[in-house]
Amino acid sequence: MIEVKAVSTVNNQATAIRKKTGSINYAKWGYIFLIPFFLVYIVFSLVPLVSVFYYSFFENYMSGLTQIGPNFVGFKNYGTLLESNIGKYFGNTILIWVLGFIPQIFISLLLASWFTNLRLRLRATGMFKTIIYLPNLIMASAFAMLFFVLFSDAGPMNDILVHLGILEKPYRFMSEVAGTRGLIIAMNFLLWFGNTTILLMAGIMGIDTSLIEAAEIDGAKPAQVFWLITMPLLKPIFVYVLITSLIGGLQLFDVPQILTNGGGNPDRTSTTLIMLLNNHLYSKNYGLGGALSVMLLVISGVLSFVVYDTLTREQRKQRKERKLQRGGAGR
Repeated sequence: MIEVKAVSTVNNQATAIRKKTGSINYAKWGYIFLIPFFLVYIVFSLVPLVSVFYYSFFENYMSGLTQIGPNFVGFKNYGTLLESNIGKYFGNTILIWVLGFIPQIFISLLLASWFTNLRLRLRATGMFKTIIYLPNLIMASAFAMLFFVLFSDAGPMNDILVHLGILEKPYRFMSEVAGTRGLIIAMNFLLWFGNTTILLMAGIMGIDTSLIEAAEIDGAKPAQVFWLITMPLLKPIFVYVLITSLIGGLQLFDVPQILTNGGGNPDRTSTTLIMLLNNHLYSKNYGLGGALSVMLLVISGVLSFVVYDTLTREQRKQRKERKLQRGGAGR
């Protein structure tokens, strides 16, 4: 009895201490550690975003040495952009992205499936992963300068092709539409296919191997396993890769800017939307630059939503059907 009373007394004292001091609130520390992130986001992202949207409704540019504006003009800047050749630049951007993404995703899927296939038992996979990812670590500007030197009219690639008899005379890559766009597409492919391969490998390695083993026991061929098991389960990663690649494609700037010396030649067929934005900012036409930035934001958001909705529609439909089935079973 004495021991029981002692324990009870200790518990009562501990309870009294807790009431006096109050319980420790660990959640507040999480919010405290989040404060630096929110401060940086508000100062460097949210405020500039709101400012760009605000100044897109103003006429604000330099005419010689004279500053015009800022004068409120409403949606005039948006109308000016729609009446210009923005459709051509949008088409250039989308075309370059599509022609670069299609081979990128196919080769990345192939490499990811090879590197994660335990039956192939490929050797030195770590070395190959490092090699294919290395271009992603190189600055795009340096990559563009390298290609500019290699594929110039008197560059080493033309010398090699002429000496091998493939070409009778040097091919002017920078003066032909196909040549310039082809170089931009090739550079984007080399820069990003390694990153895409690593992401797809991570998705494949996250798939439960028992599903694949069960399918193989049932007699499924490797192609059937890939298309019927791997690809459906890889869809979340695939959607992420597609959307991030689309946003990156719309923001394409450094490679064509340096390769064409900012001109988007020939005949501005290599000019992208961000290059057009850079031209407006360089000429200090902040109103048109802000309007174009807002339009890019809207285009990126709409296209990303369309891609996400299209690729996940069937999955969301299946989830809804399962919920209805569970509700019916519960009744």
